[in-house]
Amino acid sequence: MYKLLLSLFICSSLSFASMINGVALTVNDEAITLYDIDKTMSEQNISKNQAVGLLVDKILYEQVIKKNRISVDIFDINTYAEKLANSNNMDVYTFKTIVTQKYGDYSIFEEDAKKVITRQKLIERLVKGQLKIATDEDISIYYDNNKNKFQTAEKFSVVQYSSKRKASLVSTIKSPLIANKEVKRNAFILENENLNPQLQYLLNETKANSFTPIFRINDEFTTIFVIKKEGKSTLNYETVKSKIFNDIMETREKKFLKEYFEKEKLTADIKIVR
Repeated sequence: MYKLLLSLFICSSLSFASMINGVALTVNDEAITLYDIDKTMSEQNISKNQAVGLLVDKILYEQVIKKNRISVDIFDINTYAEKLANSNNMDVYTFKTIVTQKYGDYSIFEEDAKKVITRQKLIERLVKGQLKIATDEDISIYYDNNKNKFQTAEKFSVVQYSSKRKASLVSTIKSPLIANKEVKRNAFILENENLNPQLQYLLNETKANSFTPIFRINDEFTTIFVIKKEGKSTLNYETVKSKIFNDIMETREKKFLKEYFEKEKLTADIKIVR
């Protein structure tokens, strides 16, 4: 009886595994399983046809990456971070601090950066200089048509916290009502027009009733608590020019890749199994 039950259990398990791992279709001989489709439908909350489309696109993309021998290393990621920092008018240390606060873990940013760099390298390989580079006129038109994207508060009511020891600031951020002799506090009203671009970015990225990331001023660690923001003004053109250029080029790159892979689908060997 025990052997019979065991046999039935094994057969049932094998049948279930077969269903889960059953191949639904192949893309250039690479399989997409029923499980892949169901998982994508559940995670993305999309229809079966949409899930299949996403999975086909993913496989074609990975195949083209492999075919062109594209890889990304830590040096590529660091260079990418430096460019982003420069486009936002800040040093790399502050940029990484902000990114870590935003993502919770810098490695998450690195994974995202790896995807962006991979896409950029692929475009360089495929386009070979054919992709139109954004001109000053393109950037100026984008700025004039999207000024709402570059708005900042006119005034910030803040409290600046400074200390020789970073650990003291960390404790203050966790428990701001507890006095710490190692931490100096100064209240200010800061006007946006008098701030350097780096501080503008920090304050605009920080929500009211929140602390900025910890950064260094001379020999001290500093964080700023934003009490409230008042008024609205538009960042000047030169401050956001580099960022606009990156945004325009990213849009063009994505459009190019979309058109490229639509053509790839037409020539790909896609076979429906079940």
